[in-house]
Amino acid sequence: VQLQASGGGLVQAGGSLRLSCAASGRIFSSHVMGWFRQAPGKGREFVARIRWGSRITSYGDSVKGRFTISRDGADTVSLQMSSLRPEDTAVYYCARGQQASSSVEDYPYWGQGTQVTVSS
Repeated sequence: VQLQASGGGLVQAGGSLRLSCAASGRIFSSHVMGWFRQAPGKGREFVARIRWGSRITSYGDSVKGRFTISRDGADTVSLQMSSLRPEDTAVYYCARGQQASSSVEDYPYWGQGTQVTVSS
């Protein structure tokens, strides 16, 4: 399984970005697709996840109401980010797992990451 994240960039505070993650193989209904982020000097933080079959979603407290995770076609997961803040600056990673979890350890497959920088 290969996950390819894209869509990062530089944006001003208050702006929006849309990240995408394409999977090389099929994503099954039992899979959970997640987004995590890692800022310099910090650990990897849970951002959002979606159960592929049910489309049930969950978000980290710091992004609730601003970010939306969704399915885009059969093998792509997206993260729409709005009202961006400087503290959202990080490398964003997509990941695939089987459990509806917020823990890094529960996602065995990871993409390479895409940089998001929010200027103040």
